[in-house]
Amino acid sequence: MTTIIFSEILHLMEKSAKTTSAKSFSISEALRYGFNFFKANLVTFIKLGGVLLVINILSNMVTEALKGSALSLIWGLISFAISLLVQIGSIKIVLDLYDKKQLNFSHLYSHSSLFLRYLGASILYVIAVGIGFILLIIPGIYLAIKWQFYSFLIVDKNMGIMESFKKSSAMTEGVKWKLFLFALALAVINILGALVLVVGLIVTIPTTVMATIYIYRKLLSHHSKS
Repeated sequence: MTTIIFSEILHLMEKSAKTTSAKSFSISEALRYGFNFFKANLVTFIKLGGVLLVINILSNMVTEALKGSALSLIWGLISFAISLLVQIGSIKIVLDLYDKKQLNFSHLYSHSSLFLRYLGASILYVIAVGIGFILLIIPGIYLAIKWQFYSFLIVDKNMGIMESFKKSSAMTEGVKWKLFLFALALAVINILGALVLVVGLIVTIPTTVMATIYIYRKLLSHHSKS
């Protein structure tokens, strides 16, 4: 059923692509790539999803066990740090998968040197976008799209905080409307995945993640050549 829904969305995106000028990427092509990549690497994504699920479950178990105790605040900080490291590692892993490299779980903890930089950039992003949403919402959407690739650039290209924002701004120049439509497509796909007894998310999350990586690399390549 999820495959049928996904195929219908691809069809709709194909029709949208005909009426939206394509500067450097195709939304339907990105979604198709993500879905095909998921199908070709099903076992890999099951392994990765399983490990991430176990980490989340264990973290929640410790949180529940320490609730109300003096250690709950300390564990909260530790849990947050672990979550951030897992985010960094997950980005590195999916980038490697895109580059046809083997699944390497050591990346979930081997990039701790990026922690403070990633944390600082994430705080800056949340504050800037948050202020933008307070200012009549549209500025927030604009900034969210403009700087959306900062995390990939920090992990993928080892960029500094301001460098990653500047690069993301340049990469998204002229294609923000298409990126907005792409974000809407991802939201719809994952909502539909959640509605299919949540099991659909097993398909839609890897699909949308790899579609995003596809567009990120396309825009990065395009900007590097320009």
